[in-house]
Amino acid sequence: MPNILICDDEKDIVDALKIYLSDPDFRLFEAGNGREALRVISENEIHLVLMDIMMPEMDGITAMSAIRQHSNVPVILLTAKSDDTDKILGLNVGADDYITKPFNPLEVTARVRSQLRRYLKLGAGTSTQQTYVAGGIELDDMGKKVTVDGEEISLTPKEFDILRLLMASPGRVFPPKEIYRSVWKEEPLNGDNTVAVHIRHLREKIEIDPAEPRYIKVVFGHGYKCEKERER
Repeated sequence: MPNILICDDEKDIVDALKIYLSDPDFRLFEAGNGREALRVISENEIHLVLMDIMMPEMDGITAMSAIRQHSNVPVILLTAKSDDTDKILGLNVGADDYITKPFNPLEVTARVRSQLRRYLKLGAGTSTQQTYVAGGIELDDMGKKVTVDGEEISLTPKEFDILRLLMASPGRVFPPKEIYRSVWKEEPLNGDNTVAVHIRHLREKIEIDPAEPRYIKVVFGHGYKCEKERER
């Protein structure tokens, strides 16, 4: 089920877009400014963002630039202006499309479905990288093989997927619920405990001292991350 984030400081517009996109195939999130949007994206697996440009606290262009530092999720900008300045600026810094207010409901749904189809079904949402390295760990995604300091280790499929997720974005903190959604492909009921158990088992296999991990670190109150290099 694709997760769509609607970000606009005007509640009436958010509500209207939620009506346009009311579909059992979509799960909708909302934010009132760019800063809130970044928080939602950090806590959830978002597959498409509808983002207003002019917003308080953090505008859409600034938020989109921050998103592009770690994600290629489709971003459709919403603009109330008819001139091309905002559109060109948005496209130049990474927007995938734009929609001018007032919206045509059919156009909104068509553009959203088009971007989701490209992202989810044509491979744009999947990393093409096949090998990940973090210090002494090497993960071969194609061969489904992991080595630690040159020695191959055996992981379960879920452990492998968790490690790949963390190694693909070194330094990024993943909340347990986001890890669960990404790996188990379903909404978490007791996801935090399930992820914690799998992280513990994974550490036992890849860490010299699981109590003092070199690679998979916990950021208390936030989640887990993979260190790019081993600490000396």
